[in-house]
Amino acid sequence: MKLLVFLPRLLPMRAAVRVGGLLGIVAFDVVRIRRAVTLANLERALGDVLDRRARIRTGRRSYVNFAKSMVEFASLGRLGAGRVLDLVSFAGREHADDVLARGGAIVVTGHFGSWELLGAAAAAAGMPVEFLVGEQQNRMVDGLMNDLRRSAGIGIIPRGVAARGIFAALKRGHLVALLSDQEARRGAGVIVDFFGIPSSTYPGAAQFAYRAGKPILFCYIVRRPDETHEAVFLPPIEVDPSAERETEVLRLTAAHAAALEAAIRKHPDHWLWAHKRWKTSPPAGGLPAG
Repeated sequence: MKLLVFLPRLLPMRAAVRVGGLLGIVAFDVVRIRRAVTLANLERALGDVLDRRARIRTGRRSYVNFAKSMVEFASLGRLGAGRVLDLVSFAGREHADDVLARGGAIVVTGHFGSWELLGAAAAAAGMPVEFLVGEQQNRMVDGLMNDLRRSAGIGIIPRGVAARGIFAALKRGHLVALLSDQEARRGAGVIVDFFGIPSSTYPGAAQFAYRAGKPILFCYIVRRPDETHEAVFLPPIEVDPSAERETEVLRLTAAHAAALEAAIRKHPDHWLWAHKRWKTSPPAGGLPAG
């Protein structure tokens, strides 16, 4: 892992990112890591608008974008705030400023674009942001990944102390960011619509927002052809504290899932399609079992 983090530093940043893109092509076309899952997901979600050739092109570009994003993540320690802000501009920054002025928010994004760079850009722009992170099985790898995030000014909240850490961060008026786009374990999710499919989705972001009385701020990041990025913040999803808890959690979860779907439809090559997103959804054709 240390070697993989070190290697991009041997090249200028833009060259390292482009080499990463070549590795993405190798992963998709030669090694074919989860290629079948990627293409099945694309057919299931976008088969009505993308033919087979378009789905293959989109899947390949998704792998390229993911590999480039991992190079950018590995490079956080060498970039510095100034260089990060050279790479990332903002759209809808006023929405982030609004929720910060009101005392913080739950931020939701997905495995979309260079999501780690999105957090670094927010921190570089002066937004106090903390990530809720899962713990890797290898503690040294876990520490290395979190050190990269800390080097970019991102606070870390381990899942093991999620509730305490999240509420403490919100009390400080910070933004607490969660990735909420993966398939929820059986019995752990709520069912909401995602690409017209009833989909098991983690409700954690909505639960924390409801309990804290804080809005949900959905955002995502888009890569430009010159390897710079635009971070997009949408208007906040407000919480209705008078609503019944389960009903409101379901509504909030459906709302941020719909925001992610809209972003994916605009930029389908930016999402990580290789995840088995509809594992526990009602049976439907096109997605391999298991």
